[in-house]
Amino acid sequence: MVDFSVQKTDLNSLARRGVLRTSHGTIETPAFMPVGSLGTVKGLDPDDLQRLGYRLILNNAYHLYLRPGHEVVAEQGGLHRFTSWPGAILTDSGGFQIFSLAKLCKVTDEGVTFQSHLDGSLHHITPERAMEIQEALGADIIMAFDECVALPSPRGKVLDAVMRTNRWARRCQAARRRSDQALFGIVQGGRDTELRVQAARELVSIGFDGYAVGGLSVGEEKDVMHRMLDATVPELPSTRPRYLMGVGMPEDLVEGVARGIDLFDCVVPSRHGRTGWLFTSFGRVLIKNACYKRDERPIDPACRCWVCTRYSRAYLHHLFHVKEMLGLRLNTLHNLFYYANLMQQIRRAIEEGTFASFRREFHAQRASRAGTIIGESLVGEGEDVTVGGGEEVEVTMPRKGRL
Repeated sequence: MVDFSVQKTDLNSLARRGVLRTSHGTIETPAFMPVGSLGTVKGLDPDDLQRLGYRLILNNAYHLYLRPGHEVVAEQGGLHRFTSWPGAILTDSGGFQIFSLAKLCKVTDEGVTFQSHLDGSLHHITPERAMEIQEALGADIIMAFDECVALPSPRGKVLDAVMRTNRWARRCQAARRRSDQALFGIVQGGRDTELRVQAARELVSIGFDGYAVGGLSVGEEKDVMHRMLDATVPELPSTRPRYLMGVGMPEDLVEGVARGIDLFDCVVPSRHGRTGWLFTSFGRVLIKNACYKRDERPIDPACRCWVCTRYSRAYLHHLFHVKEMLGLRLNTLHNLFYYANLMQQIRRAIEEGTFASFRREFHAQRASRAGTIIGESLVGEGEDVTVGGGEEVEVTMPRKGRL
């Protein structure tokens, strides 16, 4: 199934260096998972991801259930064979997508009835059905079915969702049939530390192969996210992997690791790449901006990815504005290289006992850069941006909008 071991812990925080072993490879943690909701990280193939150093990716059960259908994937030999991805796969149960994308969503203790966001067709998902779908898909790690509520919500509504999520978690545990998949429970609780602690303790009493923290990165302030993690993570077993769902700005990864998180996922590096936002060691480059039209420098002079060693900002700026698909691919490759390199630096710092200084320097570097980017328009008229969680969401913002 899945084996997890902690190799080194940080003396000044909850950061830890671990190894997650699956039947499809070994993952060094802390690790970031690129998101391939529909079975692919947009614009890349499995060889790209392998060369970048990724050994674990995320696919989404909700999307694959709707298209092409979990039965089709099972007939094709499961996700690994269907997608030609040789590494490990984690599938999200689809709870977040059902509550955020589906139409006319009706929740009862039995399950969720909803209309597809694609064609309006009616569907009913129960915890048992969620396990059936994910077992057919064949991922290495699968997630319990959970209820995500919009925030802010009245405490009573959040409490109901926590209790229902944990009841569904018990049903997921009872319904699982495959012994070669790890099942993770999901801690909900909104912005309430008491509910988070309550939810975590009950999930631990049920017993799962790993534990996820859900319902964050949905618009709350950073200090709220940090408080929720500070309350939740100490309640989770140190012998099991901890996964922060849908969180993925570089600063979030560093702070999540400091609070004991082992796994992350988010569409940020790939989605932002497609909208011209490139991550660098000094902050970010908005390649769409006119100042890069004649800029011969690489995206980041300190970066050794094959985009930075071959192409100029001027060329990438040109590709973006002529809507050439190569530009979107190169942007995505660079951003995912940045994320892989950041996680490698974090792991090395924990191993060497220098994570505290790495963390300080990381934030100091961005603080010194911040003054040079204030006032830049990040979003142009009619462009798509990423909002909340780990899901691909299409949003149109006015020209004056800012991220």
